[in-house]
Amino acid sequence: MAEILILAVIYGGLAEAARLLPAINPTATPLWPPTGLAFALVLLRGYRIWPAILVGAVSPYLMADRSLLELGFVGIGTLLAAFAGAWLISRWSNGRKTFATPSGIVKFAIISFAPTAMISSTIVMVGFSLANEPGFSNSVVTWLTWWLADAAGALVITPVVVLWATMLLRTSSKRDVLESIAVSALAVIIGIVAYSPLIDSDLFSDLNVVLPYRSLLGFLVLLPLMWAGLRGHRCNVATAALIFIGMAVWGFSIGNDPFPKADLNGALLSLFVLSVSVSAPPLALAAAIATHQATEAHLASVQDQLNRQLERNNLALDSVRRHFHTLIEGVVDYAIFALDKEGHVTSWNSTAQKIIGYAPEEIIGKHFGIFYRPDERRAGSPTQALESAVQRGRHEVEGWRIRKNGTPFFITGSVSSSRDDAGNLIGFISVIRDATERRDAEEKLVQAREQLAMSQKMEAIGKLTGGIAHDFNNLLMIIGGSAQIFARLLDPKLPRAIEAIQTAAKRGESLTRQLLTFSRHQHLSPTVVDLNASIKNMRTMIESSLRGNIVYEENIGDGVSSVKVDLAELELAIVNIAVNARDAMPNGGTFTLSVHAVTANQEAGGERLGKAFFAIAFGDTGTGIPPNLLSKMFDPFFTTKEVGKGTGLGLSQVYGFAHQAGGTVTADSKVGQGTTITIYLPSCEDEQIASKELAAARTKAQHSQRKTVLVVDDSADVADVTSSLFEHLGYETIYRDSAEAALTLLEAGTKIDLVFSDIVMPGTIDGVGLAREIRSRYPNLPVALTTGYSDAANAAPPNLRILRKPFDTEALRDFIQDIAPPRSASGWRTMTSG
Repeated sequence: MAEILILAVIYGGLAEAARLLPAINPTATPLWPPTGLAFALVLLRGYRIWPAILVGAVSPYLMADRSLLELGFVGIGTLLAAFAGAWLISRWSNGRKTFATPSGIVKFAIISFAPTAMISSTIVMVGFSLANEPGFSNSVVTWLTWWLADAAGALVITPVVVLWATMLLRTSSKRDVLESIAVSALAVIIGIVAYSPLIDSDLFSDLNVVLPYRSLLGFLVLLPLMWAGLRGHRCNVATAALIFIGMAVWGFSIGNDPFPKADLNGALLSLFVLSVSVSAPPLALAAAIATHQATEAHLASVQDQLNRQLERNNLALDSVRRHFHTLIEGVVDYAIFALDKEGHVTSWNSTAQKIIGYAPEEIIGKHFGIFYRPDERRAGSPTQALESAVQRGRHEVEGWRIRKNGTPFFITGSVSSSRDDAGNLIGFISVIRDATERRDAEEKLVQAREQLAMSQKMEAIGKLTGGIAHDFNNLLMIIGGSAQIFARLLDPKLPRAIEAIQTAAKRGESLTRQLLTFSRHQHLSPTVVDLNASIKNMRTMIESSLRGNIVYEENIGDGVSSVKVDLAELELAIVNIAVNARDAMPNGGTFTLSVHAVTANQEAGGERLGKAFFAIAFGDTGTGIPPNLLSKMFDPFFTTKEVGKGTGLGLSQVYGFAHQAGGTVTADSKVGQGTTITIYLPSCEDEQIASKELAAARTKAQHSQRKTVLVVDDSADVADVTSSLFEHLGYETIYRDSAEAALTLLEAGTKIDLVFSDIVMPGTIDGVGLAREIRSRYPNLPVALTTGYSDAANAAPPNLRILRKPFDTEALRDFIQDIAPPRSASGWRTMTSG
């Protein structure tokens, strides 16, 4: 507010001062500075400064006892003109930095003419015409006069205000300050001599006689303007131009040459031309010089950095050259020797003598082919190695060589071509190592390394997909929950849109479910199921996943009993395998599902299984998978299908499900003969099979009154959706964004019937920690957790239920009924502090 008042006073004072100038035409002034000041204020402070401009524009006319109509049009015209000019400068040029380049100054000059000056003069002219009703010809002349005055004011005033306002934020040297003072003083002197009425006074009457055409001396202002422009000082140029134009306006006000009162229009036009000539071209020159100086400074800085870097590189190169010989001789594991262009040995280090057996005087000058076996020399292997090094720059070598004593040894290394600065070949450098003893050990490690690399790759991808799915589940929670809210609240004419949102959320839920299953971070609900009966119950689902031209065969061996798995994930894995088999048999075929017991000593997929397993084998007669792609088929997003025919996550879900269930999965395929995928699941005959009838018979608690649920989640959006689902089920909700806030609420004695918390939350306590604290302090208060993915869920007690995100109303209702205390038919008991 203080800023707006100060600017309004400054603006109003400048407008009043302009009106006090002795005007030749009673309806106009030769230069109207307030337009330029308003333009500058909007560029610097934005549109929020409009009250200062409006008050400052109206105040001079208010003091002059003008009509309300004139006051309104003056204020609105000046404000709209400033807004239009600032908006165009921001869109077309570079805002307040428009004076940094010549093109920006040209754009500013154009915008000052139209629309800034046109809008201001037109709106004010309309207001005065409505108030005074002048003739048409007088209105046109007055409008033209005001237009030129507004344009001249913008060209002269705006650059000074904007440049000095931005310059105050920088530090200037003492020399720059003195130069600014000198340029401004020289502009004052030239303006006084050329146009000031002081020369006509008695004090300078003699000077007026000597200089009868003193107005011509106004061209001398080019000296300080050109000096400041060539120095790149835009502030000095704009200030000198403002001072000089001010002196010209002073002379114009009393009709001094070249502004005779007899020709008002010519005098106004001369002043306007002088304003444009003095302000715009020198300012553009200064901007061009300043840009050139900045470019030169940047190039000089870059050149200096390059020179310093080159000096450091030269020093480093000298150091490398000094230590090279010492390094070669100090290498004890590698034989390093140089060859000429024909392959003759020219240098020989001590390690080469130790490994191969030749002394330097025995080998230097001989062809390095002497190290090769006779059959390799006859086949031209030494020459081929050199040719490959010439073409590629480096040739890797590996194989058996012959020592001086005739014994073979296995080497690894390389032959590299050596060239001079012009790129001409000068010889070769060979570096080899005796790998005889390590060769057998390395061969034994190859298979183990491949298995380790696969495990690490799958683990890394699993962590990535799990993290992505975690955040994605929160988004799906908001989308799905909001869709249910829409379905309850919105007009029934929107079912298709709501159904599309829910369908998209379900598809996203399925996608993240596959990602989480692969990453082995999916929160499962394993139960002991009869594998034989479960597979038979899936027959309709499996057949529906195939086509009519595919025959489904089922072969379940004897002794197949129970396994402990998440039945929904098992069904999804079987459907994913069936869909892949269907796509591999476009012309029809046979899909076979067989189950048999695996003995405890049998290996599957490179993993030795330590107890009884059941192998579920899925075979098809499709096109098969090439050997080079077989190892990638369980990778997420890898697919051999056409674009849009698959996501590449089906078999990834199978892989994650099998491993999370304590088993594994393998694949065997031959091109043209089909593919067999086998899932190994651990047997659990000693555990009791879960009964769906028993679960269905569980009594559902009937609530005689609305219960209160404390929702704890760091995401307010997710908490809103969760609270809405609870409220739809008939519960009251209270929201807290952290575990600490939830504990504080409970300590205050607030009546809570259930705490429903997210697992991953910021702070020192996560959802699992909150559950521990509540069970310790309030043992009868039910606690439930929810998450899309979290390693912290592994630390949760086995009896603590976790609801997987995203969930809908039905899933939440079933979950709440499952966690209700069995002995509390009338509702949950509430614990409060105290």
